[in-house]
Amino acid sequence: MCNRAFVPGVVGAEKEALMGRWPRQAMIRGVVRASVVSLALGLLAVPTANTAHAQDEAPTDPGPPRVEAGVAPGAGVPDPRPGEAFADSEVATLQQTANQVQRELGELANKISSARDRLRAARRQLSEARAERKSAERALVALRDEIDELSRSAYIAMGRPDELSLLLSASGPKEMLAGSSIVSYLRDGQDKKLTKALDRLRTAEAAEAEASRLESEAAERENELVGRSDDATNRADAVSSELRDPIATANEAVAAQQKQQAERNRKTKKNWQRYLNRLDKAGITPPRASALRDPDTLPPGLDPLRGDDGDPQRGVAQASNPMSGGDRLLVLPKQTIDAVSDAIDALGKPYVPREHGTGPTSYSCDGLVNAVYSDAGLDQPRRAARQYATGRRVPVDDVQPGDLVFAGPAKYGVQHVGIALDDETMLAADGRLATVAVTDLPGTGTLLGVTRPSLGDGKKRRVPKRDDGELTWRCGGVELPLRTSSESGGGHSHPGATGAWGGYPNGLIPSSALCGIGIGSHALRCDAAQSFAAMSRAHAADTGSGLCVTDSYRSFPAQVDLYRRKPSLAAVPGTSNHGWGIAIDMCGGVESFGTAAHRWMQANAPAFGWIHPSWARQGGGREEPWHWEYVGR
Repeated sequence: MCNRAFVPGVVGAEKEALMGRWPRQAMIRGVVRASVVSLALGLLAVPTANTAHAQDEAPTDPGPPRVEAGVAPGAGVPDPRPGEAFADSEVATLQQTANQVQRELGELANKISSARDRLRAARRQLSEARAERKSAERALVALRDEIDELSRSAYIAMGRPDELSLLLSASGPKEMLAGSSIVSYLRDGQDKKLTKALDRLRTAEAAEAEASRLESEAAERENELVGRSDDATNRADAVSSELRDPIATANEAVAAQQKQQAERNRKTKKNWQRYLNRLDKAGITPPRASALRDPDTLPPGLDPLRGDDGDPQRGVAQASNPMSGGDRLLVLPKQTIDAVSDAIDALGKPYVPREHGTGPTSYSCDGLVNAVYSDAGLDQPRRAARQYATGRRVPVDDVQPGDLVFAGPAKYGVQHVGIALDDETMLAADGRLATVAVTDLPGTGTLLGVTRPSLGDGKKRRVPKRDDGELTWRCGGVELPLRTSSESGGGHSHPGATGAWGGYPNGLIPSSALCGIGIGSHALRCDAAQSFAAMSRAHAADTGSGLCVTDSYRSFPAQVDLYRRKPSLAAVPGTSNHGWGIAIDMCGGVESFGTAAHRWMQANAPAFGWIHPSWARQGGGREEPWHWEYVGR
């Protein structure tokens, strides 16, 4: 680098204590051993700092969490994200182990489901066969009564109404012929009814035999279901033992990483404040961006800052610092300083995926850039690809604090953006770390380009697009595709729960990446928590009370315990949307179909980004009126 003035990023040995170049590729093999899971560890602690207020008092304790599927039947699949999408290599190793466990428990769950389906089918056939037998018996009884009545009537008249008696009583040829026809008709009808009754009786006897056979089969299926459930319970107990060491190792790695990251953030804040103090002591008032765009017409006292090629850079300047013997001091536009200051204030706040991260509680990478620069008066588009397409580029070797750094590689498209702090580090809402953090600049092959917001829009350029077949990377992590489900009543297609997000496995998300919802210790992904709080306030305005929740984010050990207790009902551990912090189980009347509370949710929840999945509705296969998922607005 040429002619570098003082810049306020993390410097010197501080960089060596950090997490390494992004993205991190190393994978460390773990060992799967030990005893039961008793994991009230720091990684799974209840969040206290990040709270989206919903109601002042927690509802009456409803008891243990409901045992339910949490996901659509058959929807639970192992996490497909590659190792580099996770926050730490130990976390990636844990996920590999969890995937193996999920596949095995998934196979057991399928066997349980199959046995349960066969049991239901056998019982249904048994019920139908019994109904047919009873119907045949009733028909036989009715026919016997009819025959008895006919015979009784004929006997009272003059005995059996045979042809001889009728013929002997005839008074003439016409009456004789008529009597003969009547007798034949009555006898034929009686014979047909008797034959039909006997056929129905045989059918009834066969139905009764079939019912008996199906009853035995149903009993066998029930025993099979019990056996499969016992197998799953025993395997879940073994899983608790096998995953104890990998979870503990991953927890330790995450705790160390978070401690390291917190120190890095602290030093960055200190260095930035020291830079601002130096400007103030030197009597330098940062000029507006427009004043620094032409190096030939800089404000008095400012000199051009030359780039790596020796030419003066646009959008920045330098000045002598009389307080330090004439050292050169970097001068940034006021809007850039305001934007970077706001971004530094956001360090440590949670990351959220997709379109939901524009603050102030949580951010996505491009949402953070959009928020801090738009607030500072240098509007930026909402998505990283548009920011890249419209920004005015500067050479990578001339990167300055406040410049936007875009990451790929190209086969993933423009999937990440950060705010440069110096020539080696940047600040970004990171999808792997699930937080706003200081990270290294992208390396060769990953760095796509640098733009300078203070220079305004540049000439639009081609934006790299994600290659076909590639996973969707965003903000340094992998974002899995949305599922869809039909919203009841309207026939519209709504996104399903987002599933995997951040650089952590299902049920092992750090408390710092979640937000409380203002009800007891319940927590969700931060955008879901904010939306729930708003929905609860709306419910309180309409009904006088906030919404009631019995379960929210569910840790992996809690999922294992639920599966162990009710393997035929609970989701396979590591697949529940509760484990992603985007599902809730509700009370206060919502837990029952047809109540006023449930109708209120059906009418109003979609406006806040919450849906009742189709599989959980009446007739949907797993009726769970209490289960609702956040899909975004």
